[in-house]
Amino acid sequence: MVDPIPLLDIQELSVEFRTRSGVVHALENVSMKVHRGEIIGVVGESGSGKSVSAMTAMRILDPAGHVTSGSITLGGLDVLNASEEVMQKTRGHEASMIFQSPRTALNPIRTVGKQIGDVLKRHGNANRQTVHEMVIKALNTVRIPDPERRIHAYPFEMSGGMCQRIMIAMALSCQPELLIADEPTTGLDVTTQAAIMDLIRDLSKERNMATVLITHDLAMAADYCDRIVVMHAGHVVENASTKDLFAAPRHPYTTKLMQATPQGDGALDDIASIPGGLPDLRGDLPPCRFSARCERFEETCNTSLLSLDEVSPGHFLACRRPL
Repeated sequence: MVDPIPLLDIQELSVEFRTRSGVVHALENVSMKVHRGEIIGVVGESGSGKSVSAMTAMRILDPAGHVTSGSITLGGLDVLNASEEVMQKTRGHEASMIFQSPRTALNPIRTVGKQIGDVLKRHGNANRQTVHEMVIKALNTVRIPDPERRIHAYPFEMSGGMCQRIMIAMALSCQPELLIADEPTTGLDVTTQAAIMDLIRDLSKERNMATVLITHDLAMAADYCDRIVVMHAGHVVENASTKDLFAAPRHPYTTKLMQATPQGDGALDDIASIPGGLPDLRGDLPPCRFSARCERFEETCNTSLLSLDEVSPGHFLACRRPL
């Protein structure tokens, strides 16, 4: 049974970046909840605000980014108002994040065993006597063969899939309650992608860990996620269980994403591109940021701010002319 109290609760979050070319309204009134043992997929095109939402939740946002409104609660902790000292203890211990391109995230001149050991010493209860044993256990957890030998390897001596397993081992070494995986299979071949995602899913369920999967791959989210949050240009436009979303998508953007997703038994001609592009997030923006790309658009769509409303049990939508 799902805990009724979410582990991660993001409410009405708005974020802007102050740049030389103007203020970028990266997120506007973004809300989502993640419960223990649940895998949430956050999907959308590049620039939709997926990673910005995750980095704000971890409070590792770029210095140019500023939260203008909203709240983030992680296991009872007020993330936006917590001290940096508290957040340093929280990151790694209560919540961890893995990134795309693991080769660039790992230190190239330090063995992977020492890098995992560094995390354990900083966030765990490891000491010099126990750290070796704990590193071996971490490598076994992510199913790396011959861990006694692998701990002495450098990242450049390992494949992309192995490097991503090392990143997962580092992220999970201190038993976090929340894992955020930001495009964890980028650059990996299809077989390795499946192995990495199987690993994340299995560990999430075994540990009853709340997991957020950030991806542009809707098919992957369908295979591994319990619930999917669809983002477009800094807005959450739809949020529903995976089953309900694919059975009856309500937002025009969601249907466009589905039509642009390759199907296992489909032909290339069946894939349809999404017309237009994301709007410029600087300056004044319409209430519906998808309006310029939407075939169902009417002038009434932009009369006032949109809200994310529950249109059926557990199915949330921000659209004035849904399907």
